[in-house]
Amino acid sequence: MNPPDGGAADELPGIAPRLRDLRRNRGLTLETAARRADLSPAHLSRLETGRRQPSLPMLLGLARIYGTTVSELLGEIPPERDAIVRGGPFAGAFDGSSGAAPGGAEADGWLYHQAGGPGRAMQALRVRIPYGAQSDLVRVHPGEEWLYVLDGRLRVSLGETVHDLDPGDSAHFDSLTPHRIAALDRAGVELLFVHTLLQSPTAELCLGGGTRLR
Repeated sequence: MNPPDGGAADELPGIAPRLRDLRRNRGLTLETAARRADLSPAHLSRLETGRRQPSLPMLLGLARIYGTTVSELLGEIPPERDAIVRGGPFAGAFDGSSGAAPGGAEADGWLYHQAGGPGRAMQALRVRIPYGAQSDLVRVHPGEEWLYVLDGRLRVSLGETVHDLDPGDSAHFDSLTPHRIAALDRAGVELLFVHTLLQSPTAELCLGGGTRLR
């Protein structure tokens, strides 16, 4: 009788090296990836060497962890991505009105508008931060962040160091450094924000989770 997670090793040719390469490219150890996928390290190792074939639930879980799709895990060629992302105004700025522009989102007062294509290793956003919103929120998570101030003044706290940025200033830092971002002016601040966070299982920390200072 075949094991519940698959049959002959040649049923899904090429998937084993893709699973191994994706894990390594994400900087995950076998033990960490297995824990997040609710598998044993030995089982994940067998999947990566082709000695076992993954079930659909396993593929779905691994695709989520590695920030990709089941189709890409199976080696299917994705459709060509559009290189152009059209801009647009934020709907509901800092005047208390609600809603965000199409392709945008709102989280705890911050307004986000997609500025890059989906499914990329880097994610680009245009962000508007009102005065006082999430100003006490400290974030720590895997990845890198780069931001560029378009309008207004921004305070960036990296560990114990505080930096005040004007329009035209930028910051690039490792997201494992405890960091906090806040608008300095009552009119708020607008910035470009590029990060690798949405490829991480901790992506929700970008949109409101984290640890608040006491």
